[in-house]
Amino acid sequence: PNSTPFQKDGFHRFLIEGEQGAINPAEEGTKAAALFQSTVAPGDTWTVELRLRAVGEPTAAEPFGPGFDALFAARDQEWQSYMEQCLPGLSQDDRLIHNSALAGLLWCKKYYGWSVLRWLEGDPTQPAPPGGRNHTETADWRRLHAHDIIAMPDAWEYPYFCQWDLMFHAVSFAIVDPATAKQQSMLLRSPHYTAPNAQTPAYEWALSDPNPPIGAWAVMRIFQIERKQADANGDLPFLRAALRKLLLEYGWWANRNDRSGDNLFEGGFLGLDNIAVFDRRFPLSDGSRIQQCDGTAWMASLSLNLLNIAVELSREEPEYADMCERFVYDFIQLAVTLNVPATRGYLNWDEEDGFYYDVIKRPDGSTDYLRTRSVSGLIPLLAVASYDVETVERLPVLDVLKSMAWFVHERTSPTWLQANLGHWHNDRLLFTLVPKDRLRRICERLFDEDEFLSPYGIRALSKVYEANPYRYTEGSDSEVLSYSPADSPVAMFGGNSNWRGPVWMPINFLLIESLQKFAHFYGDSFKVEFPTRSGNWISLWDASLQLEKRLVGLFRRDASGRRAFNGDVELFQNDPHWRDLILFNEYFHGDNGRGVGASHQTGWTAVVAKMINQLHRYPTG
Repeated sequence: PNSTPFQKDGFHRFLIEGEQGAINPAEEGTKAAALFQSTVAPGDTWTVELRLRAVGEPTAAEPFGPGFDALFAARDQEWQSYMEQCLPGLSQDDRLIHNSALAGLLWCKKYYGWSVLRWLEGDPTQPAPPGGRNHTETADWRRLHAHDIIAMPDAWEYPYFCQWDLMFHAVSFAIVDPATAKQQSMLLRSPHYTAPNAQTPAYEWALSDPNPPIGAWAVMRIFQIERKQADANGDLPFLRAALRKLLLEYGWWANRNDRSGDNLFEGGFLGLDNIAVFDRRFPLSDGSRIQQCDGTAWMASLSLNLLNIAVELSREEPEYADMCERFVYDFIQLAVTLNVPATRGYLNWDEEDGFYYDVIKRPDGSTDYLRTRSVSGLIPLLAVASYDVETVERLPVLDVLKSMAWFVHERTSPTWLQANLGHWHNDRLLFTLVPKDRLRRICERLFDEDEFLSPYGIRALSKVYEANPYRYTEGSDSEVLSYSPADSPVAMFGGNSNWRGPVWMPINFLLIESLQKFAHFYGDSFKVEFPTRSGNWISLWDASLQLEKRLVGLFRRDASGRRAFNGDVELFQNDPHWRDLILFNEYFHGDNGRGVGASHQTGWTAVVAKMINQLHRYPTG
């Protein structure tokens, strides 16, 4: 029994059920609420003004009135002035979108508290929790003790964190609040979050799920954004401290080789939920396994991002050169693994289709392509970097044809490494998983409006599967995958998100950055048809800006004054009280741009602010 008649549900009983004795008449206790009541006539408004003050602090002479309104106006003007300083000269509409995205990030910073040990053992004054909790994967995280302010994916839902979402939040924060960006990027890598094996938690309902390893990318981008905005050398102490934590996580990832012994990296869904025809987390009923094209590519991208951090630190501290050597060797091994069949007898690259696919490997060793063109086959594009002459001369290990000569010498025939890595162009040396000929073939599909290219960015799954669903049967398992541009057609992962057609802002952002890295190396020597079959040939740099325009176009008013993300909701499109309220959905309809999934302020969609920054800087792209 309760020790007091006044419990926390007393507010509901008092307000809704009219139970006057449900609250303490002495007006004391551990919880309090203010109650204001008024009858508002149609068309009228009612404003309640409140101020907080410390106990014992004297009340202001005029706590409300003109001074109250002036204070709000001053704070709003300070925000507008600060944003104008961060990015001057935006159009009125772009300023609204830019400010809304970043203000939403600030709004979504919420307290999150969870002690897994306490969850397992229970409170001493309460009944013991179910014993089954100790036999769950969560029990392996008993050292996790969260007691922090975290940038939530959507503050309108209950407070929770998502690891790879948080990295995009952090990069977006770097535009206006680099200190918060740094803190958030490293929070989940703190000792009171990480597991004993150095794994970083994914989210509270499945802490052990592997998320795409983009922590090193986020750290480097935050460092670069702050350095450019501050016109200084950058926060090297942050970079050093971050690298130490990232190296521990890298060790965990490096031990995730696949169980088939093919030296490919596993990951399961890797943040892409229902992207595949089969659930990639589990083997099929006949024992067959999915050899993912994106797992090894994510690991190669991680190696390159860590290499970039070490290269940057080595400018001031030469001892980081040894670390560069490790990441170069790791990347080369991953590139060869993904692109050379060796003893595996198969590749994730399908020469016939010109695309990277998942491969099904059966217990008898036979294999087959799962020919579904999705963003998982675009992930190899993300592993790209290039270095100038000065950097390569300072770090000779980067010149892989020389530093890896022993590796080449051991091969009795010309190697993929010789043919595709260590190439110079415009005084830059390229590291990539995707050779030039394959990049061209992928771009043909990437910029094809009948496949990936939508009016509002890159779709997660090719539109070709709308009229031609993909079917595959393996033993007793039979599944169908079709293009679904909005809500999920299947219950996989609860059915509350969909990667089978919609446009997802975070993957688009990573793809755009990768295209720009390729453009930095190739320059105008590499042109793509944008869109495919249009006869309009442009550089990869210009193609990346065209993608950004399409993505920002989700929120901008079009020629008829409508915003694509609002869909056909006339209230939101036309009502003066709603039409300039920008909601940042989780993902967007692959054909018409309508917002889908979680709404209000999905944090990672705030990276659209970074795209606006770049489009403003390069308006003629």
